[in-house]
Amino acid sequence: MNKYLIAGLGNIGNEYAGTRHNIGFDVVDAFADKHEGLFVQERLGAVAKLRLKGKQVILLKPSTYMNLSGKAVNYWLGKEGIPLENLLIIVDEVALPLNKIRIRPGGSAAGHNGLKSIEESLATTDYPRLRFGIGDTYPKGMQVEYVLGRWTSAEQSIVKFKLVKTVEAVETFILAGISTAMNQFNNLVFSL
Repeated sequence: MNKYLIAGLGNIGNEYAGTRHNIGFDVVDAFADKHEGLFVQERLGAVAKLRLKGKQVILLKPSTYMNLSGKAVNYWLGKEGIPLENLLIIVDEVALPLNKIRIRPGGSAAGHNGLKSIEESLATTDYPRLRFGIGDTYPKGMQVEYVLGRWTSAEQSIVKFKLVKTVEAVETFILAGISTAMNQFNNLVFSL
């Protein structure tokens, strides 16, 4: 099967644009920009369809809000007939420092509401995900404000660089498989 669903998680609306929690949207936007994909508002999300070296790639930004992401992901997997191993979910991760990304073939939601929703909708934890480290440099009790906050000017340059590298990680996942992507990107420490 040469068809892939790459779903970047986030929340729709200008108040969420550019926040740490919306980095999934930013990654698929960067991927679409690089490969000249155009997002169109469709059922349960904005969708861009493109080809990458003979493989069909469907990019998804769910319009269901983070906590109901599974509804959109499940719909598009079924509609396009894409197997679970060709799904990649991209999310923010406070448990990873800003200079890291982590690709895994499955695992727990680790408290992430978007992943919890996908887990419920797909009735499994066995689906590939890419966690984009956003760090945890917030005062106790301020996680929500931090996650829904915007990048500091000090963080923006590393985030831009890391976006480019994360797009490369997604390309590697599609073209060479998850094991190769994990080997190439999980141990990298991004710095300028």
